Amino acid sequence: MALAKHAGIEQRIWHYAFLIICTLIFLFLIFPILVIIPLAFNAEPYFTFTEKMLTLNPDGYSLRWFHDLLGDADWRRSIGNSFFIAICSATIATGLGTIAALGLHRKEMPAKGLIMALLISPMIVPLIISAAALFSFYARVQLTNTFFGVILSHVVLGIPFVIITVTASLSGFDQSLIRASQSMGANQTRTFFKIIMPLLLPGVISGALFAFITSLDEVVLVNFLASAEQRTMPVKMFSGLRENISPTILALAVILVAISVALLLVLEGIRRRNEKLRGMSPS
Repeated sequence: MALAKHAGIEQRIWHYAFLIICTLIFLFLIFPILVIIPLAFNAEPYFTFTEKMLTLNPDGYSLRWFHDLLGDADWRRSIGNSFFIAICSATIATGLGTIAALGLHRKEMPAKGLIMALLISPMIVPLIISAAALFSFYARVQLTNTFFGVILSHVVLGIPFVIITVTASLSGFDQSLIRASQSMGANQTRTFFKIIMPLLLPGVISGALFAFITSLDEVVLVNFLASAEQRTMPVKMFSGLRENISPTILALAVILVAISVALLLVLEGIRRRNEKLRGMSPS
């Protein structure tokens, strides 16, 4: 936000004070994440900076914890479980959430407000309550301690994100495009895949990425519903912090941070593309 040339003294003071406050808040939020990055390369098995690290001595840095992470069968299995569950749950949540958003967008849909509230309730209800409820239900239908049960529980968490992002895309959708397509002889299927879906794709992809991230870092539901065979990365990291503290956890955390940053960049690219498609200047 640029400062106007004709701004007075009070406006300039507030402008720079606002920038300082925003910078301090940003540092407060990002500093804990930045600290773990150098600690993941610590040559010693500590969670603190050693004298060699502080003096930038090369002997104080090592890739040993990344080697231990990739060389451990339990870590590899938990990483594989996490990505398998996240990909499957995000795919299912994206399909169901997109269909739900399209249905809620129709004018003739009755009780849209109530249905919308029910569909996004997993975002509002505390996870511990959702986990207890799902465990009670899954235990009756024998879905506990199975990959399918864990995936379905993550689908429940992912659907609200897809609904919200797709609904946001639909809010600016020009309905005249559908009428123009139908007037030129296109059936509903062709109109959906040639007109509706390309314009909604940024919102669909954004929702899918949010569902993927939500599943990737979920701990509570997995603790309730999964056995040792379905243990995921966050669960193993959490148990490692309680039982056997090792910088291997920090090495995995750095990898997850890198993945999160990459996904954020993808989301930003999608947002700019969506604005361009709608004729808006990217901000």
